Formats: sequence, structure tokens, C-alpha cells
Amino acid sequence: MAEKELLFDLDSIDLTTSIADLGEIRSYNPQRFEMEQLSGILYENLEEGVAVAYKDITDDDFWTRGHMPNMPLMPGVIMLEACAQACSFFCQKNDMLGADMLGFGGLDEVRFRDPVTPGDRLIIICKLIKARKNRMVVCKFQGVVNGSLAVEGILRGIPIPTEQLQAVLNSK
Repeated sequence: MAEKELLFDLDSIDLTTSIADLGEIRSYNPQRFEMEQLSGILYENLEEGVAVAYKDITDDDFWTRGHMPNMPLMPGVIMLEACAQACSFFCQKNDMLGADMLGFGGLDEVRFRDPVTPGDRLIIICKLIKARKNRMVVCKFQGVVNGSLAVEGILRGIPIPTEQLQAVLNSK
């Protein structure tokens, strides 16, 4: 079986130097505490529509104790969340959607290919496919560990109506 081609040549960038840290990620992504699934941004190019981010996986990640006992495997849903946060950072930083917040709109063609475990660095490549202001963004994504593809798919992001949502939450 032929090796799957990556969306971006990771050998062309420095994988040890972040261009955005957690503080900058927080200025675009709303997730906090256990739900923050990015450690840094390594590369972004608006003309190419590509961003590369990473998540360092540690024994302290909230899921390691229970998924699975004595064999911690990063849950697929958390891998997808990390990929979504990388896409969200890139799209929000470049105002591709024109929204205060970007949310999950759907996932297509998702495949899990290799396990991700504590001690790994999950490198996430996201490539913009389509952006329609106030409607939707579509990105391909791949998660890579030690040069091997761990997860891939297509993500759809939609605007979250933050004012309406806040009004509903305040009325409860």
C-alpha cells in the first residue's frame, strides 16, 4: 500500500519553533482548561490556505487515566477536536467566516490510521478548501505523529450565534 501524501511538506518548516503560543491561540479560540487541545502554531500561509499546529500529548492530559487503563490512547474525538481547533485558529485569525466564534458544522471522510499516546507530538495540518463569509468554511486536515498519518478528514465550520446563545444561557 502506498504512503498517503501529506497536505503539506513538513520537512519544509522548523517543527521545533512556534510562531504562536497558547496565549495567541487563546485570542482566537474560546476553549479553555481541559478542552484546550493545541500547544502551538508552527506555520501559516494565507495564500496557500495552510496552517500547521501541534499538540504535545502528556501523561497529564485528562483522558489518559481512563482511555484506556494501562494503555492510554488519545480518543479519536479528542484528535478531531485538536484538528478543529487548528482549523478554527487559522480561519478566525484571518477572518474567513466573519463570525465571533467558529463551531463544528460537520465531519466527512474521517479516518483514524495510527494511535496517539503520551509522549507524542500530534502535528496538525489544515488546508482551507472553501470559505463562505457568514456561512461555512471547509478544511481538509491531517494529524501526523513521528511522520505517520494518525488521523485525516474534512471539517466544516459554521458561525456560532454567540449573542443568541448567550441570551438562551442567561435565561436558564
